[in-house]
Amino acid sequence: MQTQLPGSLSDYQIDPYRLVEDDLKYLFENIQEELINATTQKELQPIATYYMDGQGKALRPMLSILMARVINYHKGSDVLSYSQRRIAMISEMIHVASLLHDDVIDQSDSRRGKPSVNIIWSQKKVAMAGDYILAVAGTMLARIQNDDVTIVINQIITDLVQGEFMQLGSKETENERFAHYFTKTYLKTASLMANCSKAVATLAEVDDRMVEMAYQYGRNVGLAFQLVDDFLDFVASSEAIGKPAGADLKLGLATAPVLFACEQYPELNAMIMRRFQEPGDVEKAFDLVHKSNGLQQTKFMAKKHCVEAIRIAQSFAKSPYQKALTVLADLVLNRMK
Repeated sequence: MQTQLPGSLSDYQIDPYRLVEDDLKYLFENIQEELINATTQKELQPIATYYMDGQGKALRPMLSILMARVINYHKGSDVLSYSQRRIAMISEMIHVASLLHDDVIDQSDSRRGKPSVNIIWSQKKVAMAGDYILAVAGTMLARIQNDDVTIVINQIITDLVQGEFMQLGSKETENERFAHYFTKTYLKTASLMANCSKAVATLAEVDDRMVEMAYQYGRNVGLAFQLVDDFLDFVASSEAIGKPAGADLKLGLATAPVLFACEQYPELNAMIMRRFQEPGDVEKAFDLVHKSNGLQQTKFMAKKHCVEAIRIAQSFAKSPYQKALTVLADLVLNRMK
């Protein structure tokens, strides 16, 4: 399902990753240095840097740098500031800290095609390593010395914790489930992209309208990203996504495809209430989602958010970076892992 992107053919030939390749070049090495240099606890170092191996998508730092360059260009500058690049680093650190905590909570076996961190080290050490990454990121944030940016970035951590609490609970009334799901999706996934975009725009000292546009672009891309993630959980191979298919159902989570499928197959409601814990629930729910229109509706909703992100991107001054924001929204929608 391709989005209808406006513009010339050359727009499609812009690769967002290639465009910011030099800006991202030493990002993971720099993060590793920060994490290694801030502790004398030798065992803490490999745990904290385990997912900082450059094998991830680096979507969040790439988006942060791309947005910074778009905003800077809009202002007439082609220089990425030191502080803006630090936000890109912090974005990945917060993301990875959340992965460590997720692996403990979800008892994961694998992530990114390798054994998950809690398989190798004890859960207590992994949880503390996640806290440690956040603490080092907090120190880096303090050194930027911008109160507004500090507030914006700290909101991400507040949101992540609230989103995790929401995921541990469930809404009993069917009409509340979608609102619950979207709020949780914003808090757990989209807030990070939205607020890092907002932070780099704030550092560029542009007006409030421009800061809000940066925030809304990140928010829409973040929501679309999670919707596609939930879609892929039902259709992608475990090799492609680096974790078992149907993983969310096994964790007792009802994501968008399941919530949409409920409209056609009301028997899913009882399974949602018992978190797919009875024998055969996961398999039956998986089958009903595929029989329903749930997957198409999920992809359509993701497309709506990408189209909105593209509309926002086209409001910025024309540049290769601005075009890359458009391409990025399409990449998020059509990714297969």
